[in-house]
Amino acid sequence: MQSKKSAGAKPVQRVIKKYPNRRLYDTETSTYITLAEVKQLVMDKAPFVVRDAKSGDDLTRSILLQIILEEEAGGAPMFTEQVLGNIIRFYGQAMQSYMGPYLEKNIQAMTEVQAQLAEKAQNLTPEMWARFMTMQSPMLQGLMGSYVEQSKNVFLQMQEQMQKNTEQVLGAFGIKRP
Repeated sequence: MQSKKSAGAKPVQRVIKKYPNRRLYDTETSTYITLAEVKQLVMDKAPFVVRDAKSGDDLTRSILLQIILEEEAGGAPMFTEQVLGNIIRFYGQAMQSYMGPYLEKNIQAMTEVQAQLAEKAQNLTPEMWARFMTMQSPMLQGLMGSYVEQSKNVFLQMQEQMQKNTEQVLGAFGIKRP
């Protein structure tokens, strides 16, 4: 499922139309596709948008959430009930606007660690890999340390932004910090 490219070599955003009967229509291939095929577009990092066939509204987020729901119900969930409950509790709270970027940056940092690990593991034989996994490898410690450091930096940036926002709000009421 390769996306066509425009003259600027940037992939063209694929348009998937969602019809009232819940069917998804890929305008690039002129065929109906399944949620599993949309998931494959995500896995392939193909740019796409899901639009309501009648109104043209962007439904991409709801389709992505539907894919996550199916994955979670499929056997090996990523989120515990406690994590899901905590995420729900953030909605409507002051921290809601910070939580999305915080999670996004942490997932990006973890993705980078995963890519570095995969790159370094390419030349390992199965025997070397088994040995690598049974010991506390300095490389793995370094990668995880890098992730922890990035996560800490993201948290500190979020904390600084919250402090600035609080000072601005208090300043609007004429309250200065001592």
